Amino acid sequence: MEALLVETLPEPPGWQYEPKWDGFRALVDRKGEDIAIWSKSGKPLGRYFPEVIQHIRALDQKTLLLDGELVIPIGDRLSFDALQARLHPAASRIAKLSLETPAQLILFDALRIGTTDLSAKPLVERRSALEALHKTILNPALILSPASQSVDQARTWLTATGGALDGVIAKPLDQPYQQGERAMRKVKQLRTADCVVGGYRTNAKGEVASLLLGLFNHDDKLDLVGFSSAFPAAERKALGEIVKPHEGGPGFTGRAPGGPSRWNPEKSGDYISLDHDLVAEVIYDQITAGRFRHGTRFRRWRPDKAGRQCRYDQLIRELKPAELMELIAPN
Repeated sequence: MEALLVETLPEPPGWQYEPKWDGFRALVDRKGEDIAIWSKSGKPLGRYFPEVIQHIRALDQKTLLLDGELVIPIGDRLSFDALQARLHPAASRIAKLSLETPAQLILFDALRIGTTDLSAKPLVERRSALEALHKTILNPALILSPASQSVDQARTWLTATGGALDGVIAKPLDQPYQQGERAMRKVKQLRTADCVVGGYRTNAKGEVASLLLGLFNHDDKLDLVGFSSAFPAAERKALGEIVKPHEGGPGFTGRAPGGPSRWNPEKSGDYISLDHDLVAEVIYDQITAGRFRHGTRFRRWRPDKAGRQCRYDQLIRELKPAELMELIAPN
């Protein structure tokens, strides 16, 4: 079941609110000793998370179809980078990582438990069945996701959890599980950052195709942290006029654009470097390995901000897993 992105949470009654976790969405399907984990796109994930397979195998219930999220806590945060590292072709590497950085499964819906098909039942019944199942599970790696029917609680999750959550999901209490349908609603965290535009790339017409964004590190070097490229064609000429006076600067003095992209072989590390005086405020979703995970959305220019003020410490702090669980526990 999918979610539709909305600006505000729907008002009660009739809705259940849950944290939107920043992990791998997963369906766990158990039929006796045959256990599979499926991604949202229908790809098998079980071989990448053998420890989770073993956790499911150890349960008394032999028939299950559960919806949840795979996460990996490392140190003081939940690490999406560690999840991506699991998608490795070598079984030996996966086995090593499963011991060093074990994954957890956060459960938030149940489609089948034993002989009972729950998929056509309303969420309120599915949640009750999931809670009853979880009471029989003693493994701390299999976690029941918090849920609340209080929109105030959901708003608190959005404001109090920093960058640890991707947002909040609202689910209709009286509806069945609607596979492939955007029956849920999601509000994502709005995260902004002021970045130095350290350079730009052009398209075939010589227009600005993407702005390359940087933040200063602890050595006062400008690191590449992402890009912004979703500009209407009508705005690209004006962008060129804005960046032109800044050309010829040092560009990225720390981590810089690399070689050809595996997604686009024609795209190289070449870029037009700029000085460090052009600052843009952008909207981003999440940080992975010190970079914006996806392309950012340009919000506005910041002529009032000095480039040297654009540092990593402005990024939203991610909470420790224990802190996060304490904050999102329903009142």
